[in-house]
Amino acid sequence: MQPVIIVLIILVVLAFIALIKTIQVIPQASAAIVERFGRYTRTLNAGLNIVVPFIDTIRNRIDLREQVVPFPPQPVITQDNLVVNIDTVIYYQVTDARAATYEVASYIQAIEQLTVTTLRNIIGSMDLESTLTSRETINAGLRGVLDEATGKWGIRVNRVELKAIEPPTSIQDSMEKQMRADRDKRAAILTAEGARQASILTAEGQKQAEVLRAEGEAQAAVLRADGEAAAIRTVFEAIHEGDADQKLLAYQYLQTLPEIAKGDSNKLWIIPSEVGDALKGLGGAFTGLAPKGAAPAPAPVDANGSALRMDKRREYPELDPE
Repeated sequence: MQPVIIVLIILVVLAFIALIKTIQVIPQASAAIVERFGRYTRTLNAGLNIVVPFIDTIRNRIDLREQVVPFPPQPVITQDNLVVNIDTVIYYQVTDARAATYEVASYIQAIEQLTVTTLRNIIGSMDLESTLTSRETINAGLRGVLDEATGKWGIRVNRVELKAIEPPTSIQDSMEKQMRADRDKRAAILTAEGARQASILTAEGQKQAEVLRAEGEAQAAVLRADGEAAAIRTVFEAIHEGDADQKLLAYQYLQTLPEIAKGDSNKLWIIPSEVGDALKGLGGAFTGLAPKGAAPAPAPVDANGSALRMDKRREYPELDPE
């Protein structure tokens, strides 16, 4: 009985192992390469798969998701003979598990070496300044070359990025000094532009203020002249309406003379010839109205209110009331 039991146990264990080897569960976004006696048979996709135990073997399990692989810094010489260290990041995806298994021994290493050689070719035709400012151009060039070379390996390169570009330390110091000088220059230019703009605005404000002031003064002068013209017109109309005679006009003319003589600086003033005619008319009026025995007419006065001297009367005979 014991040998039979041992045989049964062995058969059960073998059956269990065979069952395990027969049923293969492949995760989502994965694939498995099946070989039969060392020869490729088929590719197992995601889900439950059945293989022949002890005949079919799983050669390789491959992740079909997009992968990200950073590569260490690589020294690259530019066109102007400067060594720069460039870090790259590759985004790739396996599209054909069989090709990725049988067409290349290690596609990761192959992609890395292809990236280094392509990067040196691209950077070698550019100077340092173009290298620092042409990341998109370099990325596009790398991606085109890698995608074309890795297509037969069953790999698609989705994206290539330059993570860092590090020029030599001396070049970095020179670039920092140049950038600092450029910033100082821009700051000085902006300050000068601000001062110039402020001066222009100030001058324009003063100009507008002067123009407004002049316009105000001109309008005030016009209004003042209009007022004086209206006043003269009113007086003129009142004189004509009142039918003033020559005697009244002569009296008003004499009343105006003291106003002319006002002021401390008026030491000498000349009487116009029209004053004589006014005095004659006014004197005739007063002579006709004065009664007999009345006092003679007062002597003419000068600018300070004092009587004119006799020599002045002789010089201007029309001032003599007689």
